[in-house]
Amino acid sequence: MPAELVRRAQATEKTAARFRSKPFSWDRSATCLHMVRFHLRNMGHPAPTVPRFRSPLAAKRALAATGHADLAALLDSLLPRIAPAAMLIGDIALMEGGGMFDAIVINAGTTLFGYHDDFLDRGIMNIVAEGDRPFLGAWRL
Repeated sequence: MPAELVRRAQATEKTAARFRSKPFSWDRSATCLHMVRFHLRNMGHPAPTVPRFRSPLAAKRALAATGHADLAALLDSLLPRIAPAAMLIGDIALMEGGGMFDAIVINAGTTLFGYHDDFLDRGIMNIVAEGDRPFLGAWRL
């Protein structure tokens, strides 16, 4: 395996290990945005600070304060957009979410991982891209 893919796999595993048993929490730095910030740093990218918020409404206000209408616009400002089929291990994607926000997931090579709306108390888990949860975009790290 090429050295770059090994580096990407190691950084991705480090992110998964950190969030694997960390239940989703608005006020304990355990959201998909916090996960992606940690992952950006693991992958060697600068990562903006995530403001503290304690509810989805406060998170929505914090996002608006950055000048971005949604998570896709925020990710577009940070990373180059790619086709979901072109994702490498460690790249991220946005999928439709069930609440106020869409869900950011990380490509782990043979699967994706992130928080799932139905199992937020379990930490991150494998996510399946299906017809009812399509990709809204993907970004290269």
